[in-house]
Amino acid sequence: MENYRDFEIGPDPFGRTWHILFKYLQTGISIRHADSVDVCFLATCADETLKRVIVLNHPDVLAYTKRKGMILSDTWCSRIAAFKLKHAIENGEDMEKDYLVLTPVEIEQIDYSLRKWEEEWLRTHAA
Repeated sequence: MENYRDFEIGPDPFGRTWHILFKYLQTGISIRHADSVDVCFLATCADETLKRVIVLNHPDVLAYTKRKGMILSDTWCSRIAAFKLKHAIENGEDMEKDYLVLTPVEIEQIDYSLRKWEEEWLRTHAA
């Protein structure tokens, strides 16, 4: 996914394609009194619009980025969240939930997938 702010996901288990818009990224403490980074997306298909918040537990992402020697950034959190939403929609997992919480294992798996996608994209788009 080249643009995590405005993209398409699908098909879902019912064959639908969803248009996704990034809405916001903010700390969960400000709205839910939770030590998290909340990334909100709006997912629209036909006349249905869903608001889904991907929750990255702050201690988990701090531990992961520290272990990997990475800088924790808004961009990285947003991209990880977009990949989580993509997986949830395409597999129909937890779509009845407004908040989708990433586990430490999912953070690592999604980051690995994201890095592989970036490597392939650079290989095929490099001049």
